Amino acid sequence: MAVIEINHPLIQHKLTLLRNKNTDTKSFRENLNEISKLMTYEVTKNLVLDEIEVETPLMKTTGYTLGTNIAVVPILRAGLGMVDGIVSLIPTAKIGHIGVYRDEETLQPVYYYCKLPVDVQNKQVILVDPMLATGGSAIYAIDYLKNAGVKNIVFMCLVAAPEGIAKVLQTHPDVAIYTAKIDQGLDSNGYIYPGLGDCGDRIFGTK
Repeated sequence: MAVIEINHPLIQHKLTLLRNKNTDTKSFRENLNEISKLMTYEVTKNLVLDEIEVETPLMKTTGYTLGTNIAVVPILRAGLGMVDGIVSLIPTAKIGHIGVYRDEETLQPVYYYCKLPVDVQNKQVILVDPMLATGGSAIYAIDYLKNAGVKNIVFMCLVAAPEGIAKVLQTHPDVAIYTAKIDQGLDSNGYIYPGLGDCGDRIFGTK
């Protein structure tokens, strides 16, 4: 599967605002929400449509309705900041949650919670997390979804490290990765640089 870097001018402008260490919590949330909404256009461009008949004020004509059931699954907690932007465009989407955090000493994912929509195995799942760093949390979440019977998964993030991209593609070559920017890499602590800082803390104002 492909790695798609969405280099739209509006997205890159808003991403720069997110990178700025002086951006306050309110502006950070708003821009994260707006970037997620803009990225959704690209992520969903291949959704299946069903043809229907619709009657305009002038005549009957052919129209279309979504033929794909969508589920949005954020990786807690930072992924929550991306959900509203997606759901504003796909209000019928079901929402699940996967709780995984990274152990700061081992850099390995630690699972703590999961709740998925009914019949998730029959849905197109958009798995979201603002950061794709080492790839550990993303791989764990994809593993979990596949074990639940999900066959159609795309991963959507704001910034991604080449190291994380490589690991996800090696483990799950069938999962497309959509990102607003491929950053330079990971530092010695496994953080993306230049990155966004701790996205969860910046969304929720916890630091």
